[in-house]
Amino acid sequence: MSQTVTPVFVSHGAPTLILEDLPATQFLRRLGGEMARPAAIIAVSAHWLTDEVAVSGAAHPETIHDFYGFPAPLYALQYPAPGAPQLASRIAAALRGAGFDAQVDPSQGLDHGAWVPAMLGWPKADIPILQLSVQPHLDAAHHVAVGRALAPLAAEGVLVMASGSATHNLRALQRGQHDTIADWARAFDDWLTARIEAGDVEALVDWKRQAPMARMAHPTDEHFLPLFVALGAAGDGAKGRALHRSFTHGALAMSAFAFGTA
Repeated sequence: MSQTVTPVFVSHGAPTLILEDLPATQFLRRLGGEMARPAAIIAVSAHWLTDEVAVSGAAHPETIHDFYGFPAPLYALQYPAPGAPQLASRIAAALRGAGFDAQVDPSQGLDHGAWVPAMLGWPKADIPILQLSVQPHLDAAHHVAVGRALAPLAAEGVLVMASGSATHNLRALQRGQHDTIADWARAFDDWLTARIEAGDVEALVDWKRQAPMARMAHPTDEHFLPLFVALGAAGDGAKGRALHRSFTHGALAMSAFAFGTA
């Protein structure tokens, strides 16, 4: 019988994270060994954007190198984990039952928002994995509701691994700077951590108005929205705890959180 697993949010950073030896890399390398082994992984990636909720149904998802201009070794990396077509169909049915127009996409592979943290956490690539898309034109409350439709799967050992970024303003990054942190990035990340640990779902959903420097931290929403799916997947009364906090490139918060019920 599978153990219940806790939904998590991880910040996947730049694709080169997997080639570096940063605190966030070290954390992700430990993650798989510090939690119950999942029966399957649902990767909610900030890099798969759709109008309606979609679930990937490929039996053998390809490793997508959805970036350019990076070191050649990055493009040689492959994550040959199996897919989970039957689980994808179940997830789509559960989402439709919750009122979403969800569909299975049999051709979607694993983008770097999915395979970078998965390869670091579960390098043997022996756990079935699929992706769930993000709807960037819809708000945080929508993504919480998507997550709540997935909540029963935790008891089956299915891990919701939401993958985005705690802050994501690429124009404000200082490439290679890992020691000096922008005040606005720290302020937003401190607020986020405090609200998650307090279980303040109302404030989190209203983050654009309540969080300090919200639009500096996230000029667009897509890298923040996966967090709300993990929050919703923990069920009503969810609160979280910080698993990791660090920064890269001067302003990219690499925070990770686990969510459960109080």
